Amino acid sequence: MEPIGPQGHETIVNAQVAPQPPYPLGYYPPQRRGRGRGLLLFFILLLVMALGFSFLLNLALLANQTPSRPGRELQEEYFAHAKFQTGTDKIAIVSVDGVILSYEGYLKQQIDQAGADENVKAVVLRVDSPGGSVSASDYYYHHLSKLRTESGKPIVVSMGAIAASGGYYVSMAAGPNEKTIFAEPTTFTGSIGVVIPHYNFSGLLDQFGVKEDSVASHRLKTMGSLAREMTEEERAIFQQLVNEGFGRFKTIVRANRPKFQGDDEALEKLATGQIFTAEQAKEAGLVDEIGFIEEAVDRAIELAGLDRNNVQVIRYKRTLSLGSLLLGANAQGRAFDLAQMIDMCAPRPYYLATQLPLLVRSGD
Repeated sequence: MEPIGPQGHETIVNAQVAPQPPYPLGYYPPQRRGRGRGLLLFFILLLVMALGFSFLLNLALLANQTPSRPGRELQEEYFAHAKFQTGTDKIAIVSVDGVILSYEGYLKQQIDQAGADENVKAVVLRVDSPGGSVSASDYYYHHLSKLRTESGKPIVVSMGAIAASGGYYVSMAAGPNEKTIFAEPTTFTGSIGVVIPHYNFSGLLDQFGVKEDSVASHRLKTMGSLAREMTEEERAIFQQLVNEGFGRFKTIVRANRPKFQGDDEALEKLATGQIFTAEQAKEAGLVDEIGFIEEAVDRAIELAGLDRNNVQVIRYKRTLSLGSLLLGANAQGRAFDLAQMIDMCAPRPYYLATQLPLLVRSGD
């Protein structure tokens, strides 16, 4: 090491200094390996993963939007009794789960398959629902009643945690036969009534300076608007709609519950929208027996005249599409859109046990 030079820098002696550009012939500078190449590989990996996910997502959406082929059957799952039997007689469990809103889908598939299967001799209708729209509840009541009357297959109802309002309405498809509606000891049922939910957001909109300024062909075209208080004229019209749906509900109950045939007063005392426990419902005649699904199955076997040692009890399983598997069993294959929002805001009557604020109630 020599002393510090005149420019204030050390002079390095005998150091191996790499040639500087331009390089001598035949010299290749070493390639730098490290962070730059790692980042490149990382971004390539991200790109491949994104493309793969996009492909799977599009494939799932395509599969979910592809309609099921006609006649496609649901899978059957063993539930009870003779698992390995020599006979072919079956009792089918048809499940009504959750809010009843749609007209097609899993429930309709179950009804159609149980009705078309000649080996199904009776149906156990398993209801665990707080109800739903008036039209959808009536739709399924109609098709279940048609299954019972046209095929001659008896229906026995097994109520789960809740079978209220539209859930009770659908249960009437068991018909006027004795001992056909079973409620579990902890079941909530009843809630005979109609409701049109409505919300008045006018106070909130006023705070933001929002005013309704719709152009309509008549003042009643916008009745039930969320942006203003309802008029007495509008309320009277909605009440009439509710009363008609309420009248049909009571007619269905009266036709299928022996205790209320010829005793309108007894039904009127119960048709207040009140929810009843299983014990209260049995005492009032809304249900026949307190028991679990096994008791309902035994009653169905009895009504069908079958040998309990040579009958297979089955229930139907959802047929999952590729889209359902990738997006979830409840995926609908579409995002929330304007059409859904408009549909949700439409005034619609419900046979529904709900805590939602009410517009009008059956009984006002």
